[in-house]
Amino acid sequence: MKAIISIILLAMTVSLSGQKINLIAESAVIEKIGTGYSFTEGPAVSANGKVYFTDQPNDRIYVWDEIDGVSLWLEGTERSNGMYFNNKNMLVSCADLHNRLITIDENKNISPLFENYEGVHLNGPNDLWISPDGGIYFTDPYYHRGYWAEGHVEAQDTRGVYYLSSDGNVTRVVDDYVQPNGLVGTPDGKFLYIADINDGKIWRYDIDTDGTLSNKTFFAPKGSDGMTIDNYGNIYLTMGKVWIYSPEGELIQEIEFPESPSNICFGGKERDILFVTARTSVYTLKMNARGVNK
Repeated sequence: MKAIISIILLAMTVSLSGQKINLIAESAVIEKIGTGYSFTEGPAVSANGKVYFTDQPNDRIYVWDEIDGVSLWLEGTERSNGMYFNNKNMLVSCADLHNRLITIDENKNISPLFENYEGVHLNGPNDLWISPDGGIYFTDPYYHRGYWAEGHVEAQDTRGVYYLSSDGNVTRVVDDYVQPNGLVGTPDGKFLYIADINDGKIWRYDIDTDGTLSNKTFFAPKGSDGMTIDNYGNIYLTMGKVWIYSPEGELIQEIEFPESPSNICFGGKERDILFVTARTSVYTLKMNARGVNK
């Protein structure tokens, strides 16, 4: 199904890289391309431009193709939430049924990737970003789930952010947040943006050669559930609406959707379609900008 949403978009022309451009494509409209879900999350774009997303309460992953639309891809996903494709074209998922990271290959085989930091189960991995060298940054807030066994507790002593290196070493790289959630890095692997959603702030870090983070810098006065980045270096946040900030931290555009967005990425073969998960539905919007992350 596809429905055109009659919403006025803020047609703001901004100066990017010395040129004037409207980030939203001319005559573009928000399209509802799927609905009837319980809570959509975790959009991840594959190498061919298809976007995979979760209906987390129903334990399903769907796939969207710009020609064929939305179809069910997998049932039984260990309650996958945030997802991202690695360099082997496998989905890496924050799966909080067993509080761990998993991989899902093209044949839909699920394998555990990481669990139990310092011998204690994680709080519930939520979102992740994979750096160009294959290292994985993931957030581990705490949202109590009704499907956990009775007596399940928040075991970690902080709601942190972790780095899983390509050789399997794990480091807690952030330990001073109220509730970490969305995150995204630059395609050159130099900077990482992380949302402290309950403190209403976005922070930017330098990524050091060993994967640790330094130079914590305030970036924006917003929390965010999911995040993405475009080819101009703009950061897209999801908090009530989609907020777009320049690399300098200037708010340059706002986009309202019929439902509050939860997460976001760029999809399509040209990576110029903004794909938004928003509660019971998913939406697309044609852009003049392009995605740079997988």
